[in-house]
Amino acid sequence: MLKLTIQFSILMALLIAISPALSRAADPGEKAPTTAPTTNPTDGPAKFYGTITAVDQNAQSFTVDGQTYYIVGESQVTLANEDNKTATINDAKVGEPARGTYTKSADGKMNVTKVRFGKKTGGKSGGGKKKSESSTTQPNH
Repeated sequence: MLKLTIQFSILMALLIAISPALSRAADPGEKAPTTAPTTNPTDGPAKFYGTITAVDQNAQSFTVDGQTYYIVGESQVTLANEDNKTATINDAKVGEPARGTYTKSADGKMNVTKVRFGKKTGGKSGGGKKKSESSTTQPNH
């Protein structure tokens, strides 16, 4: 009797273990994807930042850290030092900073979605912690 109970328990455990696989195989509505997606749409554009080392006005491109970025029709191009004034590739200057975002096209080109040329002027610099008022005054003796 004990042997029969053990065999029955093993059989039930096997049936429970393979039942999810059987139910998925029986569902004709689900098809496996034919190709894997090349990019994850939730990732969004990638970021870049650095000093411009080359500008090609004819190709509407500029180079930062050895990577060439292309300005396309949808690109938002601004100047940092003039209240984010609209700019063009003519405003890209070698030796000045550029920061922005891009997406990679199917042919591998990095198409700019947003770019800001130049340094921001005004405002605070350094980004350090602000000293509290009590640390700048003399202690009472």
